[in-house]
Amino acid sequence: QVQLVESGGGVVQAGGSLRLSCAASGRTFSAYVMAWFRQAPGKEREFAATINRSGARTYYADSVKGRFTISRDNVKNTVYLQMNSLKPEDTAVYSCAAREGTYYSTATRGYDYWGQGAQVTVSS
Repeated sequence: QVQLVESGGGVVQAGGSLRLSCAASGRTFSAYVMAWFRQAPGKEREFAATINRSGARTYYADSVKGRFTISRDNVKNTVYLQMNSLKPEDTAVYSCAAREGTYYSTATRGYDYWGQGAQVTVSS
C-alpha cells in the first residue's frame, strides 16, 4: 500500500496562486494513477484533476481546467497541483488519492488510498 501526505495549503486572495504537494511512501509510486479531489463546506467531495502513471496524460474537471495543473515527479514520489487564478469558490479541503492500475477515474470510489487533506481558503 501507499501512504500520502499533503502540504502547501493556506490562505490566498482571489486571483492568487498556491501549489499543493502530496508526498507518497510505501510501494512504488510510479505504479499508481494519482488524483486531486476537493471538498467544500457542506458539499460532497468532487474530482479536480488526475494524472497517469508516467505523467504524460492528465484530465481536469471543467471547473478547474485552464487554471490548475497537475504534475508528478516519480523520482521524488510526489504529485503536485499548481492552482492559479484562484476564486473564492475554490475554497475547500484538497486531498490527493492513489489507485492501482492503468486508467484514471473521476469517482472517489475509484481510489484506494487517500491523504489527510490540506485546507485551501481563497478570500474575496
